[in-house]
Amino acid sequence: MKTICLFFLLFPTFLLSQSYYFPPVNSDEWTLSNLVCDDQAEIDLVDFLDENNTKAFIILKEGKILMEEYFDSFTQDSVWYWASAGKTITATMIGMAQESGQLDVNDKTADYLDDWTNCTIAEEDKITIRHQLTMTTGFNDGLSFECTEPECLECLHEPNTRWFYHNAPYTLLLNVLEAATGQNENSYYNQNIGQKIGAPGLFISSMASDNNVFWSKPRAMARFGLLHLANGNWDGQEIFPSTGYFTDMKNTSQNLNKSYGYLWWLNGKESFHLPGLDFEFNGEIIPNAPDDMYAGLGKNDQKLYIVPSQDLVVIRLGNAAEGINFAVSDFDDELWEKINNLSCTISNINELKKNDVAVFPNPSNDFVNILADEIERWELIDLTGRILELGREKIVELSHYSNGIYFCRVYFKDGRSVVKKVVVSR
Repeated sequence: MKTICLFFLLFPTFLLSQSYYFPPVNSDEWTLSNLVCDDQAEIDLVDFLDENNTKAFIILKEGKILMEEYFDSFTQDSVWYWASAGKTITATMIGMAQESGQLDVNDKTADYLDDWTNCTIAEEDKITIRHQLTMTTGFNDGLSFECTEPECLECLHEPNTRWFYHNAPYTLLLNVLEAATGQNENSYYNQNIGQKIGAPGLFISSMASDNNVFWSKPRAMARFGLLHLANGNWDGQEIFPSTGYFTDMKNTSQNLNKSYGYLWWLNGKESFHLPGLDFEFNGEIIPNAPDDMYAGLGKNDQKLYIVPSQDLVVIRLGNAAEGINFAVSDFDDELWEKINNLSCTISNINELKKNDVAVFPNPSNDFVNILADEIERWELIDLTGRILELGREKIVELSHYSNGIYFCRVYFKDGRSVVKKVVVSR
């Protein structure tokens, strides 16, 4: 039986306002969620992420930051690759070009690219942009996974008769976009998406292959996820519409792989195919994740999860948790098991009862205030349990501590004590 995520239990769909917070476009400011999660479950999640080669992890709830964690020397300003999670950007840009009348996904690709395959004219004319978006071109993927030269693109099957994850025809969608709009992928992205939502990034062509890979800071990925959670609206500005292509994009796009839309992976379906394998699996791709989740999934566990029913965006960047994978891995299900264990409740520092305690701002880069009545003292403790500092004033200086997780144990005059997690992040 699927584990129901606790966010959903606390915030049923019919109670959600669908009113999202959007961080300022030209600022690093980002409001924190007023939810507070179970300390031990959060520690377990952070430990799991750290043990599995994670560099950045962010959870947004209704657009606000619920969790933001960085590991080793990686920071908020570090840049990392999205791998195939970046295919979701290409799908978005193709849809925007269609909405502006510059192309139609039912157009044959040969209308935009000349002599682009090693097929006959009759075979080539059957291949459409939609087939590229859905991994159903019918090319002989055994020749090369990434080579986009015509000699590498041999027609082996009728389009839309076989689903196979094939990077080369996907990569050529960027050529189609440029032919249709007159802009390359970086110009189009930054003008039409990046600048409008404060999420700069860059497609970079690999020296070892024809593949173009998107790179950005972690929060740019979170912003892009929030844009999709809000159905193309950014703080009142429509970046793309919520109907037509963009509805189709997040639903089953063909009958061969029910868990695949237009370059997005879909959870909650009855079956799925995986990259590199030519057979079907029963069940959903990530059993522990919510059924309505859709995702951008990239090589070595680059993750962008969007859950409309719970107003969640979750991102994970880093090295592979274990081995090399192209999209879905066991890590996805294990990660969602940890997320589901978070028990989060509303915290409002203006409504604290006597002997309650809050520490804010949190995360912080220099200090936290302790908001509580009748405290005796506090202790700052690291993850090993070592007491680093103690005091009686209602402020804890953090400027001389490195990034990471700490705990503040607050002792009350009646003998009780409360432990609060403190995150130092710069």
